[in-house]
Amino acid sequence: METIILAVVIAVVVLGALGGLVVGSRRRKPLPPPPPSPPDITAAPPAEPHVGDEAETPREEPRRTIEEVDLPGGSAPTAVEEPPVVEELPVPEIEVPEPTAGRLVRLRARLSRSQNALGKGLLTLLSREHLDEDTWEEIEDTLLTADVGVQPTQELVDRLRERVRVLGTRTPEELRALLREELLTLVGPDLDRTVKTEPATGKPGIVMVVGVNGTGKTTTTGKLARVLVADGRSVVLGAADTFRAAAADQLQTWGERVGAYTVRGPEGGDPASVAFDAVKEGKEMGSDVVLIDTAGRLHTKTGLMDELGKVKRVVEKQAPLDEILLVLDATTGQNGLVQARVFAEVVDISGIVLTKLDGTAKGGIVVAVQRELGVPVKLIGLGEGADDLAPFEPEAFVDALIGD
Repeated sequence: METIILAVVIAVVVLGALGGLVVGSRRRKPLPPPPPSPPDITAAPPAEPHVGDEAETPREEPRRTIEEVDLPGGSAPTAVEEPPVVEELPVPEIEVPEPTAGRLVRLRARLSRSQNALGKGLLTLLSREHLDEDTWEEIEDTLLTADVGVQPTQELVDRLRERVRVLGTRTPEELRALLREELLTLVGPDLDRTVKTEPATGKPGIVMVVGVNGTGKTTTTGKLARVLVADGRSVVLGAADTFRAAAADQLQTWGERVGAYTVRGPEGGDPASVAFDAVKEGKEMGSDVVLIDTAGRLHTKTGLMDELGKVKRVVEKQAPLDEILLVLDATTGQNGLVQARVFAEVVDISGIVLTKLDGTAKGGIVVAVQRELGVPVKLIGLGEGADDLAPFEPEAFVDALIGD
């Protein structure tokens, strides 16, 4: 019995020893690997492998520029050229306009060649030995044909009848003096024909030019600028005709010729805004005169005439207008009187400019339009030249009508 117990104890001891050995072997940590040896820096770096099975050390190859490389399916590259040098435009030379003193007298010969049919016709009729009713009717027809108008014609014929009856004898010199005196009275030598451009305190003189299309309104504005510059005035131009193509360019060209500054806006823009800016610019620059060229409005378009009234009201927010000139084509005759009447209802016309008076125009339109509006003709255009705009002088005009 004791032998069995002893054997069991020995077995338990042996099993415990074996278990301790197994556990101890599992808890034992493995030794760290040895540190790697430092690389040999003297050795050559490995060559980069090429595509394919055979690998070789890369060799130095010649390099080509992009110009030498042929692109597949394309054209050879072109060299980039330097941008051309843009030459500056020459500054336009400023012209010196002719002085205005006696300008109409210098152009009198031209006016006489085209207008003295009226005077010569009247002198021929008045020189007849017997002035019967038929002759006086011919005199009336001559005056009416010259666009003098019905009422002025009747007044002139009545005065001529009375003067001829009182004089009795009628020598050529007496008839010419008589006709000159009566025509001068009809034209109105006592009317104030001064274009009011004198600057007031703190503001320039402001002139607005109006008229229908085709009367030469923009050209007249440019020529008037030349007249003022010739008189020693500084001028600012307002290109408020924003509806007609190239109207602003045309006016600016006129201004550049004499050194006048032009204020303009976008094509189709608000003309009242351009006019307002022109007056403002003229005040800031200390200019003597501001000339505003408005759109050539058809007198049959009520909306456009309302727009013209708006331009006038907007300008007067800066300063009152000194002059509103209506440009009329002298060759339109009685149609020009209709235009004048409609414009006078919209703006306060203070003066008239008659253009194209050297062509087929008839001198009597001067009398008719003055009677129609009650305002004087202040300027006349006698041709297409830059200096063919002249102040209207009644004596020189009548002398041109009746000839020497």
